[in-house]
Amino acid sequence: MLAGRRVVLGVSGGVAAYKAAYLARRLTERGAEVRVVTTASARAFVGDQTFAAITGHRVVDRLFGVEGSVSPHTELGRWADVVVIAPATAATIARLAHGLSEDALTATVLASRAPLVVAPAMHTEMWEHPATRRNVRRLEEDGVRVVAPGEGPLAGGDVGVGRMAEPEEIVEVICEVLGEGPLQGVSVLVTAGGTREPIDPVRFLGNRSSGKMGHAIAEEALRRGARVVLVTTADVASSPGIERVQVETAAEMEQAVASVQPDVAILAAAVADFRPKTPATDKISRTSGPPSIELEATPDILAGVVGRTPRPLVVGFAAETGSLDRAVRKAQEKGVDLLVANDVTEPGAGFAVDTNRVTIIWPDGRSEPWPLMPKSAVAARLLDLVEGLLGARTETVSSPSDDPAHPGDGR
Repeated sequence: MLAGRRVVLGVSGGVAAYKAAYLARRLTERGAEVRVVTTASARAFVGDQTFAAITGHRVVDRLFGVEGSVSPHTELGRWADVVVIAPATAATIARLAHGLSEDALTATVLASRAPLVVAPAMHTEMWEHPATRRNVRRLEEDGVRVVAPGEGPLAGGDVGVGRMAEPEEIVEVICEVLGEGPLQGVSVLVTAGGTREPIDPVRFLGNRSSGKMGHAIAEEALRRGARVVLVTTADVASSPGIERVQVETAAEMEQAVASVQPDVAILAAAVADFRPKTPATDKISRTSGPPSIELEATPDILAGVVGRTPRPLVVGFAAETGSLDRAVRKAQEKGVDLLVANDVTEPGAGFAVDTNRVTIIWPDGRSEPWPLMPKSAVAARLLDLVEGLLGARTETVSSPSDDPAHPGDGR
């Protein structure tokens, strides 16, 4: 349930901060992507390097001067599917209850629309103080999920109520808060990257595709709860929850795609149209002069998927230069449910960049140009359309006939 989900883990300054490291580990083991934001006092208990080693991401511990980020709290807030604060000290709870944003942690909470889970940890006297009880009630009234502390050993040898809930319990609460994703139970096939067709053992025919768009789609589908198979030629990293099939040529991609029976196929790979008919078995020597290379067509992977029975929902891609007229014809001729086209000569929309400017084309010729945006945002918006198309399919299949004598035949 946590595969692909984005968790911001906030750590405030209490001795229970050591448990936050274990919580981060448990979340990553369940497939979540975790990013940690700490208060200044939290660093007195657990160092940033511990969290960085567990999550693979640098810790955010300040509002200003974070390398590579102009506004770390807003970036984290928008990125998160859920924000979890564990441990949450009495001081942090007070700041949250009053809407203060004086550090990176509380500012991230205010900058996020994601659900908030808070796991308090403090001495019994602090937990039972009227001010703390009042602040906790205010958080609960605001819709915050509070994971109540348990009874047990506390700092300084004391025993009582105030011990932070165990990481396993917090993980289960996070799963409950997030619930099932909108694509839970849906299988999604994604292709990505540019194929390489060998000329000889050293050289190949290829293209400039980096695979970033396809990988962004696979990650977004996983985040929404889908079972994802990614057939890719690219070296881009992917989440553990994605079933990844590494290929190189169009023939290898065709074979891998043929082995999957998905509900949705999103074919974002830049498959070569032609390949050398007879690749040389040895390296072609320059001294032999320019070679003559006979080409043949590669398999039409998109047509093969569209022609299946049962047929998945199919999204095709078209990388063009200049006019998108050919993409419109492709959408009509290929029988796809959607076609995503872009002009790769436009700044910010070509290969190997993190942004894209695409036009969505329907089989009837309608088109919808989207503005330049990060490829992750394109992926999210595209998956919104896919969810809508899946919903329409379900309604069509399940809608009862008007004539009870002929159920389901439309008469």
